[in-house]
Amino acid sequence: MVQTRSQKLSASLEDYLEAIFNLAGESNVARSKDIAKLLGVAKPSVTGALKLLAKKGLVNYRPYGYVTLTDSGVAEAARVARKHNIIKSFFVNILGVDAKVAQEAACKAEHALGPAIISRLLDFTDFITRTGRNGYDVADEFKQFRKGKRQGGSKHKSKQPGK
Repeated sequence: MVQTRSQKLSASLEDYLEAIFNLAGESNVARSKDIAKLLGVAKPSVTGALKLLAKKGLVNYRPYGYVTLTDSGVAEAARVARKHNIIKSFFVNILGVDAKVAQEAACKAEHALGPAIISRLLDFTDFITRTGRNGYDVADEFKQFRKGKRQGGSKHKSKQPGK
């Protein structure tokens, strides 16, 4: 049975798919023990997930062999990884969250945020990046604002021309 857009993957299966995608890298293969280590789960859990992903047509899996993504699996894993990267980038580059904290938060948030919110986060991140290139860095202004709040100040002056 091949994965279709109407068949949603559980958060757990998305995590497995993303792990395989990230581990495979240039070699295009992953090993069960590496997936278990990356996700912090037991090897039997990996086996169960791989069987489900294989049944959905997203991975090629044989016990004691390498795991590879099918074409559908690559597309789905890339979608999941892109969503994760958008969220992490927003947390780090816009909100100024520590990269490790952002990584963990992105893992949780990626499953809860739907495509409409992810799309808007991408657009917002792109907007912020472009305004920075035009001389007004909103992300930096926000960082300065947060810094002032931590230091007990509430005054925040805009660097935007005309303000």
